[in-house]
Amino acid sequence: MASMAVQLLGFFLGLLGFSGTVIATVLPHWRSTAYIGSNIIIATAYMKGLWMECVWHSTGIYQCEIYRSLLALPRDLQAARALMVLSCVTSIMAFIVSVMGMKCTRFARGSLIKSPLVLSGGICFLCAGILCLVTVSWTTNDVILDFYDPFLPSGMKYEIGLAVYLGYASACLSLTGGMVLCWSSSGERSQSSHHRQRNQPSSPPPAFDNIYPSAPRYRPHEALKGNHAPSLCSLSSSGYRLNNYV
Repeated sequence: MASMAVQLLGFFLGLLGFSGTVIATVLPHWRSTAYIGSNIIIATAYMKGLWMECVWHSTGIYQCEIYRSLLALPRDLQAARALMVLSCVTSIMAFIVSVMGMKCTRFARGSLIKSPLVLSGGICFLCAGILCLVTVSWTTNDVILDFYDPFLPSGMKYEIGLAVYLGYASACLSLTGGMVLCWSSSGERSQSSHHRQRNQPSSPPPAFDNIYPSAPRYRPHEALKGNHAPSLCSLSSSGYRLNNYV
């Protein structure tokens, strides 16, 4: 029961990480306008994401424009797109494999394949978290380098957006869920191996013939050899004649 609870905990942590990764991938709040220097106009705010650029007006109106050309995008943005999509796909694979391997599901119940499936799901969650973490770390580094670049105009500088922070949280959740699933799988395998060792005899039982040797062949006692009715021939041969008594 404890192992099942640990598996459910790891699964829900990975599921939360997957949901946050999808939301962070879709949101345009990866880079937001930095109000520094001469850029003091706060009536509008510009945001850049992986798929679109948005403008927020002080009146509450959002205007977004999707990137129309993939090849015209910067290479770092293309790489960020690919890594986040791979992270989402890996999380989906981890979700499916973990559901099949958990103890609370009916798939292959009582089979030895349950533990490897949970381990595979945990590894997939770990890979998804690493991909997401690499992407948001890369974006954070680019934003910080551009922000402190003295040759870049103030109007072209951006700050770290909310989607990046959400990506960090999602990566941590996915990594934690993957580690919990891997740990539950290793504990379950050790318990099953210990149970098999306890049930298995330490040495094969001795042969039946060694425990119960075969009975010796029957040999009549010497005193019982002549214990039978004597015949006429035997009486005559013993020294007594029958005509002596007739």
